[in-house]
Amino acid sequence: MTWWRVARLACAMTWPALLLLAGCGGSGQSTLAPAGDGSRRVAALWWLLFGISVVVIAVIVVLVLWAAWRRRGPGVKVRLGSGQRLVLVAGVVLPAIVLVFVYVVSLPVLRSLGVRRDPGQVVVEVTGHQWWWEVRYPGTSAVTANEIHVPVGRTVHLRLATADVNHSFWAPAFTVKTDLVAGRVNDLWLRADHAGVFRGQCAEYCGSQHARMAFHIVAQPPDAFAAWLAGQARPAAAPARGAAALGLRVLQSAACASCHTVRGTTANGRIGPDLTHVASRRFLAAGAVPNTRGFLAGWIADSQTIKPGNKMPPQPLPSQQLQALIAYLESLR
Repeated sequence: MTWWRVARLACAMTWPALLLLAGCGGSGQSTLAPAGDGSRRVAALWWLLFGISVVVIAVIVVLVLWAAWRRRGPGVKVRLGSGQRLVLVAGVVLPAIVLVFVYVVSLPVLRSLGVRRDPGQVVVEVTGHQWWWEVRYPGTSAVTANEIHVPVGRTVHLRLATADVNHSFWAPAFTVKTDLVAGRVNDLWLRADHAGVFRGQCAEYCGSQHARMAFHIVAQPPDAFAAWLAGQARPAAAPARGAAALGLRVLQSAACASCHTVRGTTANGRIGPDLTHVASRRFLAAGAVPNTRGFLAGWIADSQTIKPGNKMPPQPLPSQQLQALIAYLESLR
């Protein structure tokens, strides 16, 4: 075998690893960009496994190159006994040692992600729907959707459930994924080290719009979180006049009130997200589009063009009523 063929073989074995490294750049949702103690332990374990993998790949490449070099000349013989010892050591003994080592090292990480008994922890109830997230804060009236606010430096206890099919809650900046299984509630704990906005995703296929079932965790200083929670617990303010006042009447008389709740009004639907403070959210439709006036109008008029298959039917409102409804929804902060 010529040297250029050996080089081609080595490249063919190493380029997949190079592609994996190329995908490790910043994307806003990465296990390798930890923002909490749980994710930091997971990232450390990942780097350990990556290092072991690099060593294994390097050994395999060296052995392949060595075998290719040995085959250059005719009549090369390999003793059977030495080959059997090599297979026994490299194929049985070393993998067993590596697997036992990784198992032992992983146990403290698994224990650290378990139950945390913290009397000052914040409890948040998260319910998965096709294809959005309902977020409630027990003990308060605060209800939001697709956006989970947490205080920096405090333990947050997430109680995860599903309203329909199985989902999976994955916030890679904080912890491992946890399934939402029909008929039961699963528990997850996390703690944010610093303020910021961190993207999460449903990690269990749940239907045609599974890929567009994202959420954002907003970590805030404790004082800012307390102010946000108090604001979210208040009912919607009633506009006195103008387009927003007309928009409130439109909302209560149209199909919106049958599917959505706006606390402080007669809208008391339970099918779609609570809209009491919808204007304070960064995104619409579980991260599908930004919460801007144009996308809000498009979502109301025909949400199927943005997120096909969702449960919201088109709302063919006259232009004046649509603009008034948008003005009212934009006032809900």
